[in-house]
Amino acid sequence: MNFSIALVPGDGIGPEVIAPATEILDAIGDIYGHVFHYVELEAGGKAIDSAGEPLPQETLEAAKQCDALLLGAVGGPRWETLPGHLRPERALLGLRSGLGVFANLRPAVLLPQLKDACPLKDEVLAASHPEGKPTFDLLIVRELTGGLYFGTRGRSEDGKTAFDTETYSWMEVERVLRAGYAAATVRRKKLCIVDKANVLESSRFWREVAAVVSKDYPDIETSYLYVDNCAMQLIRAPGQFDVIVTSNLFGDILSDEASVLTGSIGMLPSASLGSPQDPLAKNGHPMGMYEPIHGSAPDIAGQDRANPLATILSAAMMLRYSFGLEKEAHAVEAAVSAVLDAGLRTQDIARRTSTPGSEKIVGTKAMGAAVLKELSR
Repeated sequence: MNFSIALVPGDGIGPEVIAPATEILDAIGDIYGHVFHYVELEAGGKAIDSAGEPLPQETLEAAKQCDALLLGAVGGPRWETLPGHLRPERALLGLRSGLGVFANLRPAVLLPQLKDACPLKDEVLAASHPEGKPTFDLLIVRELTGGLYFGTRGRSEDGKTAFDTETYSWMEVERVLRAGYAAATVRRKKLCIVDKANVLESSRFWREVAAVVSKDYPDIETSYLYVDNCAMQLIRAPGQFDVIVTSNLFGDILSDEASVLTGSIGMLPSASLGSPQDPLAKNGHPMGMYEPIHGSAPDIAGQDRANPLATILSAAMMLRYSFGLEKEAHAVEAAVSAVLDAGLRTQDIARRTSTPGSEKIVGTKAMGAAVLKELSR
């Protein structure tokens, strides 16, 4: 099968982590008989430098013609003084909106090989796990194209007042809730809706929509938490969570918190999905935008220190969700697990206290090469 992938390496460590991911995809193609065509596009800071805007229209239009988009990272200090509409991060908002990807899936799993890199004690982890194991496996489903990031914003004429508006429609809330319930159906059948309904009208609206939608999923245990309590519970008892569904802003914050519990933000992939019924969907599979959640990390860019595993795992999610290639996705994930079993670590996932000789610290290129070698066995 042939697939076209819009490739946005972006800024900072973006190009460094995208390179091994495409090598992995090419290896998958060789092994399983697929061909991946890459259309490299500019967005973020690189596009600002070359075209004067973070998301050129030609980038968006070209991305729409592809089956999926794989992104490295955007942003960096050199563009931080630009006005809001010209900041590199506006490219992310534009791509999400333009591609119609509204449900951001961010899995946070504590792999057994990285347990020592988790800041929580084993007894804390085990206390909330349904089987008493010192681990957790949760999925945060973040609404991606509404809320505070896309609401009306501005400043007063005298510049002494600023505002951002949280706005949600019934359709926007319902579709992301249904995405969360669909995920919970094939997991442990628990869904927690996180909001701030004691203060925010938009959150109370979310609960009204949830009261209706939840009736279609009677086998799913639905619960609610205020976002401040959820932030605390993630630290106190992460094993209690299965699927968390929340707004754009809250999902952005909570998923970064959850990433620290896995040992490093460099381990977390993400998939941003549209609807299978959307015009941009291909062969019954949703348009998807796939990216690691770690950002551009300009402080280590060009030093061969970035962890490429989140990007490689994002590519695995692309194989699964946008291409329907479950066997191939599992092969990539198994190769990553095998490399970690062998003791290879980038600096960010090295143990806090390790047995001498039990780990080998490697760079970006070596880690990617190791996964590639394991995949080719």
